[in-house]
Amino acid sequence: MQELIPSEYRGWWRIVETSQWVNDGLDDLGPALISLTGTGDRLRMHTLLAYVDCKATKSGVSFTWEGAWEFDQTSGSGRVTLGKDGRLRGVIRIKDGDASRFIAERSVEPDEPIQQPPSYRDKWRKRW
Repeated sequence: MQELIPSEYRGWWRIVETSQWVNDGLDDLGPALISLTGTGDRLRMHTLLAYVDCKATKSGVSFTWEGAWEFDQTSGSGRVTLGKDGRLRGVIRIKDGDASRFIAERSVEPDEPIQQPPSYRDKWRKRW
C-alpha cells in the first residue's frame, strides 16, 4: 500500500526561489510549480516539464522526476521539508548534473494542466 502524503505537504506549491538557477527564468513555461499529492504529480520550472513520483519520509517528502529540459530527456530526484514559516524548503537534483535548493509557497492547482514533457523528436518537428 502506498503511503499517503501528509496533509501539510499535500497539494500544489509555487517555486519562488532557487539557489543555483536564475530566478527570473523560473516562469518561462508558466508559473513554476510542483505538486505533491501522490497521484499524477507534476513539476514545471524554467524549461523543465516533468512527471513526479513522491513518497512520504520520516522528515518530509522525497521524490523522483522524469521529463525534459527543453527537448532533452532528463530525470532526477529531490526532497522537501516544511519550514516553520509554512514554506517548503528542498533540493532538486538533475541526474549526473546540477542540484539546487529551492523554496516553495502553498499554491493552487493551475487552471490549465501542465504540458506533457516534449520528446526529443518534437525538437525536429518544430523546425520544419
